[in-house]
Amino acid sequence: MSLTMPAEWAPHEAVWIGFPHLAEEWAGRIDTARRDIAAFANAVHDGGRGEEVRLVVNDEQQAEIAASLVESGVRIVVQPLGDIWLRDTGPIVAGAGTIRRARNFRFNWWGEKFVMPGDLEIGAALGAASGLPVDEQDWVLEGGGIDVDGTGLAVTTEECLLHPNRNPSLTREDIAVRLHQSLGVERLLWLGKGLFGDHTDGHVDNLARFVGEGRLAIPVAAGGDDPNAAVYADARARTEAFGGIEIVDLPSPGRVELDGEIAAASYMNFYIGNSVVVVPTYGSANDAAAVDALAALFPDRRAVGIDARGIIVGGGSFHCSSQQLPA
Repeated sequence: MSLTMPAEWAPHEAVWIGFPHLAEEWAGRIDTARRDIAAFANAVHDGGRGEEVRLVVNDEQQAEIAASLVESGVRIVVQPLGDIWLRDTGPIVAGAGTIRRARNFRFNWWGEKFVMPGDLEIGAALGAASGLPVDEQDWVLEGGGIDVDGTGLAVTTEECLLHPNRNPSLTREDIAVRLHQSLGVERLLWLGKGLFGDHTDGHVDNLARFVGEGRLAIPVAAGGDDPNAAVYADARARTEAFGGIEIVDLPSPGRVELDGEIAAASYMNFYIGNSVVVVPTYGSANDAAAVDALAALFPDRRAVGIDARGIIVGGGSFHCSSQQLPA
């Protein structure tokens, strides 16, 4: 039986969210990053109306810190982990009917760039602790490198999945076959490069996201100094050439700087929960417009904007720090 990765808007049993614990990774701003993550966890839990939130902490000391920041209904799970980016280190759950299996892909620290203990073990540990059969996959794939609409359609970037620091022996065709075998992908839209300054080599969840079956959201550049204007234009052109996909315009935060350097800030790193859509905000003029746009796209959910200027210090945002467990 072929198993398929569900769209993110399909019902969730729970979500795993990583909690910051390595102070050296946060440039003196770990407390702010923790507050951002706690606010995200609380929003997704939504007072018990959302989904079960499993906040993954490295040890008992971190559990105490987390407990002081989150609502009582947020479940704190002690499980050694490296960085917080569970979108990439956690398992991807695929299913068919009542069958669910955790696909645990190889992880090589985004091309051996940020090596941390615990990252290689966390995926299998979370899958097994949830009672799922864990299938070890023999190739490198990060969850942030793909997005799906639940019908067998997926989007990715050449910069990431074809990067020689991931699977140098695999061709474009090989990767398409493996995505089909592991996650039920039947049609694959290849975009080009990801955002400027993205340390993940162009994860698509910062660039383009499905917001419905055959509906792909792509940002519109915010003014002449938007560092990703050409990237957005190329993504739009490739999607139009692919055919059969409706393009939905979303705002861009424009140029966001961190300590004088351009950050890979994007509203596309939103998370679709059972009752809310959580949108990262950056103190940009387009923050409110982005929240309103996603509210209109998901009228059955409440759109919530949460400040992500603490978590962006670590190189990602809310979608990067989470991995859903489909119901």
